Amino acid sequence: MFVNSWFSFFASQAPEPLPLEEILEPFPPARTISFTIRTAQGYDLLNLAEILADSFHDRAGFTGLIFPLLRLGIYEDLRNRLRSSPPHYACLVAVAEQPVEQEELIGTIELALKLPPPWQFRPPHYPYISNLAVKKIYRRQGAAMQLLAACERLVMVWGFEDLYLHVLENNYEARRLYLKAGYQLQGVEHSWWSWLLGQPKRLFLHKHLQPSG
Repeated sequence: MFVNSWFSFFASQAPEPLPLEEILEPFPPARTISFTIRTAQGYDLLNLAEILADSFHDRAGFTGLIFPLLRLGIYEDLRNRLRSSPPHYACLVAVAEQPVEQEELIGTIELALKLPPPWQFRPPHYPYISNLAVKKIYRRQGAAMQLLAACERLVMVWGFEDLYLHVLENNYEARRLYLKAGYQLQGVEHSWWSWLLGQPKRLFLHKHLQPSG
């Protein structure tokens, strides 16, 4: 079994690949909907918490009973991140330009410099994407790809040429999205939960950015 030394000693053999506001200028329309990417504002928090909670938590069963608490926790965490506003942090949102000229928030993504654990051989700080989420009715219409592209441009403005993220191995829709966007598998990270309870492993993905021009 090949173990990539770039990652922790928990890394294992990679799974089979799947088949196949100056920086953030507006993007061309996707299908019949025109999207614009901008930075998140305080007044977006309620909508962002709803989108994130709905994307990452199931409303059925016990999780459905505590869904309001999960959404509140997401709201508070995001509010604290927006308030602290570190120098290399961005929360971006995708908004749909409606015919009545009233924007609708439909997706979000976060970008920050991450400090790796001491046992992992990675750069001391590296740009890391998290919390990519799009409203269900707007998925497969280009919003997620546009949010990723906005992060890539922002990372290059910060002076970096590499971008990283995690995805669960059983999240096939997200894996196809990242593959299409040019992200490549760097390692597979196990945890005690994945070994003992059969939970999905986390895949660590990387993309090297090519400066335009």
